[in-house]
Amino acid sequence: MPHPTDIDRANIDHVDIPALLDDLHGSATRLANTLDALTDRQAREPSALPGWSRGHVITHLARSADAYHWLLTLARTSTEPGPRADAAALDRALREGAERDAAALIADLRGSLDRLFGAARVMPAGRWSTLVSALAGWRHPAWFTLRRAWRELETHHVDLNLGYTPADWPTHYVAWALDDTIASLAARGFPLARIEATDLDRAWTLAPTGPTATGFGHALLAWLCGRGPDTHLWSDLHPPTPPPWPMPPTPGWG
Repeated sequence: MPHPTDIDRANIDHVDIPALLDDLHGSATRLANTLDALTDRQAREPSALPGWSRGHVITHLARSADAYHWLLTLARTSTEPGPRADAAALDRALREGAERDAAALIADLRGSLDRLFGAARVMPAGRWSTLVSALAGWRHPAWFTLRRAWRELETHHVDLNLGYTPADWPTHYVAWALDDTIASLAARGFPLARIEATDLDRAWTLAPTGPTATGFGHALLAWLCGRGPDTHLWSDLHPPTPPPWPMPPTPGWG
């Protein structure tokens, strides 16, 4: 893998790294509070994701945090911190880790998140602009790793089906995730004319013709990311089916 490359510092002048870390800490804390009372039986029960138990979701979150830690370390040092886990290795780790008891699952996730936060704390300011590659191949600055982790925690917290719902998502998370998702949909010609988030007083135009989706921001985001129905979101016509989510950000970074 080639060394990551730097982009112009002006591209991150608008990015508030401490605020992003605060958002990520908040998500991690809410998730930890939910998992405090997790029992072994609950860990083995089905999550909201087909074919995945709660143990699968927690293990996935831990391995994702490890992947983000790997990317931040690469960005800081310009050296790969050991072999990168590929899709097959991640699938194997998921299957092997999902059957652990609740205490082991939670300790694993806590340790992975601690390492991620530790990597963020020692990142020099000038290295947050370093481009790294997602496993799928698309590139982004190191700071976007924090947004990916934020989205991962908020989305899969809902998937655990332990009382945390899209209505519990922070408003500023919903606003960012809608901006990010809708830009990607528009670039891909998604057959939707307009999305209106009534509680956010926000609207996005995607195309000159087609149906319009209207509703609370969290309900719109839940539908777009496959975590909620489209019931009551439609003012006209038949709803299209959103593509697999999340999508690479648009515009990207090359």
